[in-house]
Amino acid sequence: MNKNTILWTMLFLFIVANTLAQMPKIDWEAIQKENARDHALMMNMLGITEIRPGPSGDPKSPNAANSDESKAAAYKSLPDPLVFNNGSKVTTPEQWERRRKELFELFDSEVYGRIPENIPPVTWEVIRESTGKVEGIPVLERELKGHVDNSAYPSVTVEIQMKLTTPVNADKPVPVVIEFGWVGPMFFNMPDPPKPTWQEQLLKKGWGYAILVPASIQDDSGAGLTKGIIGLVNKGNPRKPDDWGALRAWAWGAGRAVDYFETIEDVDETRVAIEGLSRYGKAAIVALAYEQRIAIGFIGSSGAGGAKILRRNLGEQIENLAGSGEYHWFAPNFIKYAGPLTVNDLPVDAHELVALCAPRPLFISA
Repeated sequence: MNKNTILWTMLFLFIVANTLAQMPKIDWEAIQKENARDHALMMNMLGITEIRPGPSGDPKSPNAANSDESKAAAYKSLPDPLVFNNGSKVTTPEQWERRRKELFELFDSEVYGRIPENIPPVTWEVIRESTGKVEGIPVLERELKGHVDNSAYPSVTVEIQMKLTTPVNADKPVPVVIEFGWVGPMFFNMPDPPKPTWQEQLLKKGWGYAILVPASIQDDSGAGLTKGIIGLVNKGNPRKPDDWGALRAWAWGAGRAVDYFETIEDVDETRVAIEGLSRYGKAAIVALAYEQRIAIGFIGSSGAGGAKILRRNLGEQIENLAGSGEYHWFAPNFIKYAGPLTVNDLPVDAHELVALCAPRPLFISA
């Protein structure tokens, strides 16, 4: 990553943080109150009375998060991806396929949650289609909505937003990169990104790209768990211990995008990539692990809960993730590893999530 890209990313994150801080206080208070209420409900369901506080992002705090590599202690335990739950070793490709199923089961139960069996179908609709140019390159742009069948619970409506851009002059179906992001006007002005943009670079190579909006799939808060795809499937009821969280829901949405690509002629559905930054980087690696039709992943700054080893004492820790601000990304069961259990009791870790992506290429940046 070059200097301009780093500076632009830092500026972007600064603007987002300040914009969110300036949003109406009453809205944030209401959301935080509902987050805390649902979080307490999950703890009560799990029989947990309290969890340990996570380290602070303030370097001056007595409980500051460690940012010094030399002080990151050695792992007390690290699960071996090539050892079955019964202790026997994986020695053949056939055995690895069986071990993969064990790992998925552990991630489903203890980390990201399970996709329910009764999840309704999605019907894609092209809302708007137009031709234009991106950095002088002729393109076809489609604005899409994925209508999730809510006939079983009409109180919740889910319409997945996606914008697909493909080069007009391609003579064969093109690869597409799905980026977790947003489309449409913003409530703040973004600085111009460094040139050439990633979109321009893709188009010049004959690739397309799709912007998939996670918030249209599942809200990014505990207060939103009775809405979105999770709320729709649960019919507005609270989650059970191994129910899916937002990361798994967003990853599910990426799979529905691939479903759409399989229905159109100008996209090569066998060459679909996924990309995301920060919390969307977490969602991107979860999507790559679970959705076998995605061919490659570009994972940016996914941190704890993504590609970072949770047992590593550096930066954000499991106690941060399990608190009322971020617990909704995960299955409720995940909370128990911040109290009374510890991260060393967790039966899996991020290196095994990476293993589940193999043998597909995976680029991880921090």
